[in-house]
Amino acid sequence: MRPPPVWTSLQGEQELAAAPGDKPFLDWLIHPTSKEVFFEQYWEKQPLVIKRSQQNYFAELLSLDEVDRVITTLDLRYPVITLKNADREITADDYTIRGGSLDVAKVYQLFAEGSTIALAFLDTVVPSLASFCRRLESEFSFPFQANAYLTPANARGAKYHYDTHDVFVLQVASSKRWTIYGTPIESPLREQEFDRSIHERGGPTMDFELDAGDLAYIPRGVVHEASSGEQCSLHITAGILSYTWADLLREFAADASLTEPIFRKALPPGFAREGFDRLQAREAFRVLLQHLSSKSNFDDILDRFIDDFISACPPLLRGQMTQLAVLGHLTIDSVVGARTSTTVHIRATESSTVVDCYGRRIRFPSHASEAVCFALRNSSFVVRELPGNIDDQGKLALVRRLIREGLVVILSE
Repeated sequence: MRPPPVWTSLQGEQELAAAPGDKPFLDWLIHPTSKEVFFEQYWEKQPLVIKRSQQNYFAELLSLDEVDRVITTLDLRYPVITLKNADREITADDYTIRGGSLDVAKVYQLFAEGSTIALAFLDTVVPSLASFCRRLESEFSFPFQANAYLTPANARGAKYHYDTHDVFVLQVASSKRWTIYGTPIESPLREQEFDRSIHERGGPTMDFELDAGDLAYIPRGVVHEASSGEQCSLHITAGILSYTWADLLREFAADASLTEPIFRKALPPGFAREGFDRLQAREAFRVLLQHLSSKSNFDDILDRFIDDFISACPPLLRGQMTQLAVLGHLTIDSVVGARTSTTVHIRATESSTVVDCYGRRIRFPSHASEAVCFALRNSSFVVRELPGNIDDQGKLALVRRLIREGLVVILSE
């Protein structure tokens, strides 16, 4: 039996001493709920609401001023920026000009009249949100996407609906009231989008207000709606684009159809005719399922998902120019560390150590395997602390290469 929906409060507790860059990001995001409790009780099961009374908790991720800069200076176009209004129809023609360019003055006019400004893929243009998503990706092994919603006072951007991906909702400014309803489809696939004509909303099961600094987690398939309060509201929605067992099964079956002739056989002739005897067809299908379950290439299929995930993680190499400029000053006593926002996959073979990252495959000699693993798993260490049978010159050479590849940074010369 699932535990009842829970609100976790930080009222009366001190603010976290460490900034997000100094902590595992999921720990910081859902504090004081532990990761163990989150994954056991809430992940893909039920909403979680965290009340903090710390209005600046998410301040370093996004601000109203930064949203204004994005809208007015970056030339983002429809549909990356869209206007939404639950109470009236808004079309792109109402606020765009040639080529989908925004009529910014019209955008803000419609905003003043009650429409929400939705900004998609902000993790691609706002460095703090890029780091936010990449660090969560390294913990979940799923791609993340950060959208932002700027809603005027006393307004609703969207009618009740469910999402086909799990979301974290981070309230950045002012407040927003949320109502949670039923779950017409549990864990829907991406193609099972909400359809108001066939999916029942159900009765309300939770009602809560997120103030600045508060967080909500809403699993995919859970119907919800939200409205702003007396002031303009800004929140971030971090979408978790999960890989599912259905995705893996599809890949598994596709692989089997390419390698096993039995899966490529035709369906029984006349299967669509009236009176067709399905008994033999059922037996043939059962044999196919047994054959599929006996295949031993699960690891190969899972490795493909790992490769796809790693190659899709974009590099975050801000400051790399400076790193290369000071590379000549690196010494055996320099303090260095792995880039915290980098997602890598390390594999050791008999002849080499392979590091997959940024859509690239980087090879190191096998004798450096222990040192490479150490360097990419520690956020701060002295060069001479590298383990393995490597002399000081070898350690320096290895760290220099890791820096040039964008995997390690110099923290102190």
